[in-house]
Formats: sequence, structure tokens, C-alpha cells
Amino acid sequence: MNSQASNLRTRAWPQALLESAVLSSALLLGSTMALANSASVATAPAKPGVVKELQQAKTYTISSPPVEQLMMDKPKLPDLTGYTAEAAAKKIVRGKPAKVRMGRMMAENGLKEFIGGDNKMAEWVARQRGIPQAIVVEDGYATLKDLAKKVPKQYLNEVSPGVFLARVPILVTEHATLEIAKNELRLSQEGGSFLVIEGKLFMSDSQLNGWREADKGLASFRSPTEFRPFLLSWGGSQTYVVNSKMASLGYSKSKSYGVSISQYTPNMAKVMKRPEPTGWIIGSEFADMWYGFYCYETRDFVVKGNTYRDNIVYGIDPHDRSHGLIIAENDVYGTKKKHGIIVSREVNDSFIFRNKSHDNKLSGVVLDRNSSNNLVAYNEVYQNHSDGITLYESGDNLLWGNRVIANRRHGIRVRNSVNIKLYENVAMANGLMGVYGHIKDLSDTDRDIALDPFDTKVSLIVVGGELTGNNSGPLSIDSPLSIELYRVAMLAPTKSNGISFNGVLGERQDEILDLLVRQKKAVLIDPVERQTELQD
Repeated sequence: MNSQASNLRTRAWPQALLESAVLSSALLLGSTMALANSASVATAPAKPGVVKELQQAKTYTISSPPVEQLMMDKPKLPDLTGYTAEAAAKKIVRGKPAKVRMGRMMAENGLKEFIGGDNKMAEWVARQRGIPQAIVVEDGYATLKDLAKKVPKQYLNEVSPGVFLARVPILVTEHATLEIAKNELRLSQEGGSFLVIEGKLFMSDSQLNGWREADKGLASFRSPTEFRPFLLSWGGSQTYVVNSKMASLGYSKSKSYGVSISQYTPNMAKVMKRPEPTGWIIGSEFADMWYGFYCYETRDFVVKGNTYRDNIVYGIDPHDRSHGLIIAENDVYGTKKKHGIIVSREVNDSFIFRNKSHDNKLSGVVLDRNSSNNLVAYNEVYQNHSDGITLYESGDNLLWGNRVIANRRHGIRVRNSVNIKLYENVAMANGLMGVYGHIKDLSDTDRDIALDPFDTKVSLIVVGGELTGNNSGPLSIDSPLSIELYRVAMLAPTKSNGISFNGVLGERQDEILDLLVRQKKAVLIDPVERQTELQD
């Protein structure tokens, strides 16, 4: 599935932003600005119990290891050439016509998530003014036109050529296929409509919209708790969305986030015994979604070449135990509450590359909660309102060749994560540090330590690239297990006295710069007493 990175397509960088960043760096060179936004973070002592009290190592050794052990080949990236509209179309099996019927929501396994405890069914009773019904597609192939022919018009109606309005949920069961091609499907907010896939969905050159009938328009976001229609694909499903648009879907209820690809909930998964869901979303656009994309226990899903704009909480959010994902060549911007792209809780062995993530409320790209063995490469991450790329409690990850520019806080931030390799990245004109590594005790937060354990340890390898014109300095690390530096360019300092480090690096700055800059050697900074020993 992989190809050499030499085949990478170079993407255009916003020229105005580069010019602005370079100009800012030049103007700041020699400035005597006070570091009001110093990146040094004081760590409060931990309470006895789950996490032992943090302690600072007192002394560090500075040495120059052989550079050979730091050399790496360019990472291999997945070959994207096979993920096309034509390839998706070839997967469609237009066999026997599906059976289409009206069924009670409470009788369908695929809908039980929405009618169980907490008086969930009251939502649909109120909206449908009776026992909740759904359109059920079974055992074969169907289009929207096929569905409209077989159910009463008050449930699904072709309101104008190629435009269909659904006023109840639509369920595509395990052995069924629904194709939406060159159509618009409007899911009525007033009617409580949504689309659930247990079989296969093929959507191409189409629109799927949350629809507010009272306004004769999109069900634009008003409140996290207000029902809005959504798309959910369960375990065993295959979802293919190509060259399509989705808007105004999703709200804060579980599995109702907008576009969700999810294994069944644990109790249902034991009953259904179906494999992890999969599919592709390519060349499409998502706007005003609660989450633009969410997945849970999903395998080998491809999210490629899409635009995620002005979504509410996240643009792209793979979650628990998803793996083998490809998130590539997407443009993610304008997320209103949190991050552009985030993977969280054991999202492993995945690829995040050649994306643009910019102008989001918090970070551009985040690896969170023990997500490991991921490659984050060649992304353009700029003008986010917090960090550019953030790693929280997620060790054993490689960041290669990213351009992280003009984010309001740190360019690259690494918290409680070990064996983080930063190769050939550019962190430029960020509001605080270019690269910031630190430890933090999270035991006093609302974090479930059993579900999301962590260690207060951080270690980095930084090789190549540039740390240029960052407002608080190029690099800071707080109480590391180790840090290795080699061939890192540090240009356009913002301080009148030139390059300066914070944290433990600042204490031995002259030695580090002598090895790194004058002698052009690798530098290993290693505590005499490691954090593990300090906590014994």
C-alpha cells in the first residue's frame, strides 16, 4: 500500500502568510520585547496517589552521540492513487432490487441506540406524533427514487427533480446497498430524520443536508442539544462518499455527531458480531457539522482531499481504537470550538499527511490519549488560535516535514509523551515556542486515569528543519528524560541577545550551541538522574 515519499505532490503555500512571517521575523530581530508570554509552565505538585510527585532533575550531562544513530530515511507514505471516484464506483453491486418497507424503530437493531434508556424514544414520538417509524431497506440494491416509490409521500417525497425530503429515519440493513447519485437528500429536522447504514452506502456527486422545513433551508446550528439530522454507519458497514457535499448535520448526543463511522456500542457489538466498519470519503465538502468526521473502532478508513469548513467542535475526529487510517490532502479550517484534526484514545498506526489545518479555534493537529505509531507528515498548519501541532500523552510518534507557522501559541507542543521524533519540520513565527516539551500532572483533573493512563515523562529527538522567529524562543523542554538535537537551524531570533533557550536547555545553552552550531555535531542532553529514578 506504501510508496516512496519522493512521489509527493508539492502543495502551494499561502504566499501572503509566508511573506508576513518573514517580515515579522526580520522586524523582531534585535527587539528587546519582554517575554510576557514566556513558555515556562510551572507544574503544581501532584497529590499522593495515582501519580507520584513530580521532581526536577538537578543536573544534566551534555554529550555528542554518533550522528548515524539519528539518521532516518524519508518515511514511506500510502499510495493514494487508487482512491478515486472510478474505483469507488466499481465497488457498487447493482444486483436484485432491495425490499423497502416501513418498520417500527423499536424493532430494528440498527436503531436501538436511539430508542433505549433515558427516555430517548420521546424525541421521535414527539416529532412523528405517534409510534416512531423508519424506512427500512433490506436485502438488495436501491436508490432514493426506489425508496420514494415504495413508501408513502409523507415519509419520503421527491419535492423537485432529484431532490428528496425524508421526514423519518432511513435504515439500510446489513445485506442492503443504498446509492445516492446526483441527488440531494434533505433530512427533516422537524420530522426527526437521520440515515443509518449497516450495509453499504455509495454517495457521489450529491448533497446530504440537515433541513429545517420551517425555514425552507439548512438546519443551521443553534444549540448543542437541539436535534439535528445525522449520518451513522455501524459495524460491518462500508461507506463511500465521493465528490459530494454535506451540511448542517449533527448535535451532541452519542453517535449523532454529523458523519459518524462506528462499531456498535459494546453490548450491541457482542450481539451483532460484525467486523470494524470501513470506507472512503474523498473529494467532498462538509460545513456546519457538529463534527465533520468521527469514527470509533474503525479500520483502514480513508479521508482524502476533502474540505472541512466552519464546523462546530472538530473538523476530523477519529476516536477510540481506530487504526490504519489515512487522513490526507484535506483542507480543515474555521472550526469554532476546538481543533481542526484530532485523533484521540488509542488511534494507532495511522497516517496524517499533506493536509492544511488553519484558522481553527484551538490546535491545528492533535494526537491525544495514548495514540501511537502514527506518522504526521508534510502538513501545513498555520494561524490556529492555540498550538500548531499538539501531542498529549501519546508516545512513539513521528512528525516529518511539517510547516507550522504563525499559530498563536506553540508551534509544536509535546506533553507527557516519550520517543517523539521531530524530523525536518519548520516552526516559524509562532506566538510562543517553536517546539515546547513539558510534563504535567493530570490526576487533579476530570480525566479517567484507568481509561486514559499517563506518565509524567517527555523525550524528544529533533533533527533538521528550522525553528525561526518564534516569539518566546526556538525550543524549550521541561524535565526531559532526554533530548537529542542535530542539524536544527535556528534563525531570526526575536530577542536582542540572539538565540536563547528556556527550561533545562537554557542552563547549558553555551555548550549546546557550541556543539550544535559551531561544531555541527549532534547533542544529547540527558539527566544524571532520570525521572523514573527521582520518583523511586
